[in-house]
Amino acid sequence: MTTLLNDEIITTPPRDAATVILLRDAEPDVEVLLLKRGNSTTVMSNAWVFPGGKVDDADFNHTEQITASLGDTPQALLAEPELSTAHASALFYAACRETQEETGVTLKPQQLTPWSRWITPNEPSMMKKRFDARFFIARMPTGQTAVHDGSETTDSRWLTPRNALEAYCANEITLAPPQIMTLAALARHPDTAACLAFATSQATYCIQPGVLKDNGNRTLTYPGDIEHPLDEHLMPGPTRLTWKDNHFEPVSGFEAFFKD
Repeated sequence: MTTLLNDEIITTPPRDAATVILLRDAEPDVEVLLLKRGNSTTVMSNAWVFPGGKVDDADFNHTEQITASLGDTPQALLAEPELSTAHASALFYAACRETQEETGVTLKPQQLTPWSRWITPNEPSMMKKRFDARFFIARMPTGQTAVHDGSETTDSRWLTPRNALEAYCANEITLAPPQIMTLAALARHPDTAACLAFATSQATYCIQPGVLKDNGNRTLTYPGDIEHPLDEHLMPGPTRLTWKDNHFEPVSGFEAFFKD
């Protein structure tokens, strides 16, 4: 499976997006839902992603509904007090809307727990578009079934985080770096309850990857790496991924995904 890297500096501002990491318990490990984007989509064509997408203007029309259902301010839940109530509410609404459109699964805002925030760098990385994406985590609701929509998404799989990373490193599926690092973090937890407990026990981290190019080789750096502006290691997993054999992987090999 071939992945093309972007070589252009991206000058446009990042577009707001919302993503939901849907989890279910399965023996012996937790499983996560991945959807395959259709090859006609303009963003991450044929890649495997979590349900989600861009925040639409209409998502800002549900502020009262969202704030009433959350029982707290959406800004506080996102750990982003600088956001307006309408902006923060739109992110929760878009996350639920996109999940329903792409999988048929209906979620309520109060079922979402903020997990992380990813901002696409200006430097060439993987995509030609920039996003400011908030990632939420949620338990798969009882009695519902996730089914890809057949147009924007053409396939779906429940995989353990480790199995998903194994398939990626074998070039069987394509993943974007935020999905790669999220799966590495999820792999540390045995079930959905542990994932949710981890999400609620810490502040939502914001990741802005750095990009290094050395003799044509591309490396992404994350907080805590010696080449990244932030010294603090904000998330589990390796602090850098290097492009090798048509995919990004830790410099010291696959098992580094699961070491702190």
